[in-house]
Amino acid sequence: MIPFKTAIQSKLPNAKTSIFAVMSGLAAKEQALNLSQGFPNFKTSETLIRLVSEAMKKGLNQYAPMPGIMSLREAIAQKIDNTYRICYSPDTEITVTAGATQAIFTIIAAFINKGDEVIIFTPAYDCYEPSVELFGGIVHSVALKAPDYKTDWQQVKSLVSSKTKMILINTPHNPTGSILQAEDLIELQTIVRGTNIIILSDEVYEHIIFDGAVHQSVMLYPELVQRSFVVASFGKTFHHTGWKTGYVLAPNFLMNEFRKAHQFNVFCVNHPVQVGLAEFLKNPDNYLGLPDFYQQKRDYFLNLIKGSRFEFAPAKGTYFQLLSYQNISEEYDYDYAIRLTKEHKIASIPISVFYKDQYDAKMLRFCFAKTEETLEQAAEILNRI
Repeated sequence: MIPFKTAIQSKLPNAKTSIFAVMSGLAAKEQALNLSQGFPNFKTSETLIRLVSEAMKKGLNQYAPMPGIMSLREAIAQKIDNTYRICYSPDTEITVTAGATQAIFTIIAAFINKGDEVIIFTPAYDCYEPSVELFGGIVHSVALKAPDYKTDWQQVKSLVSSKTKMILINTPHNPTGSILQAEDLIELQTIVRGTNIIILSDEVYEHIIFDGAVHQSVMLYPELVQRSFVVASFGKTFHHTGWKTGYVLAPNFLMNEFRKAHQFNVFCVNHPVQVGLAEFLKNPDNYLGLPDFYQQKRDYFLNLIKGSRFEFAPAKGTYFQLLSYQNISEEYDYDYAIRLTKEHKIASIPISVFYKDQYDAKMLRFCFAKTEETLEQAAEILNRI
């Protein structure tokens, strides 16, 4: 067969294989403990599995409505009202998505045109920037620096121009485990007031927040609500990342544009999973207990490694913990993460890969959404280093 050859101009010439795929692949090859990729290794709710299975057995296995089944959208609306005291219309302002990443991609696809500018905060989840670039947008990044990863709102303000189309925020924040405070959202509200800037708020870890802190959602700020997309994830909340189910909230005029793109992106989402989730959401205890559940895991892990040479400030949210190895090695964090995986058989995520300038604070990210046995194995390794 004659090979097909043509000149291809890549739309993402600088895109590389995701660091999550790289480190998980290396962990598998080296038979290392994988605390790199963010997935729980414990079982999801047997009740939820039963509800989804029953939906399958009832024959609810064909296409769902494009925005999601109404019973799930109604359950989401009730959850949001209970949690944030704000009403979204299940009919026009809530759409079920194939996970949060699809939701983020579709929002960007629907609104970003060539030359539009988007402000993001690094280190950032690695789908943000490529998605913007794919549609001809220009990314301006604001670096969050160790040790506290605070936002410099004066820098944000300086980057805003007539070309700024979107500001993308993430709280609780992956990969740092930091959270935005009320004063941060007030600053953001002030900056965008009187502009046409859209806010994309990635809140997939909304229920995984610690030490009595209150999640500062854009939904708590009326001026932000009217210009914001909120992205949420059932996978993060209910421990089944492989089901790839989430949802988007937005005012009607924004959601109308989102659905135009969504229908040609995935059209609809797994039907029996939606049916199960609709019923499961009726019990608020299924998600309101998450802060205590994950704080116990965070504290258990950190207590196990308190005698190690790694330094840390307890994560304020998410199920990721940053560990500093500055007292152990001067190696570049990527090289050190590779060596830890190969020589010590524990995989993590280096933080510098999420910065444009590869800012290296000697930090590695470890996932603690694991069984106690796994955390004990990890601690045993880390304490020997």
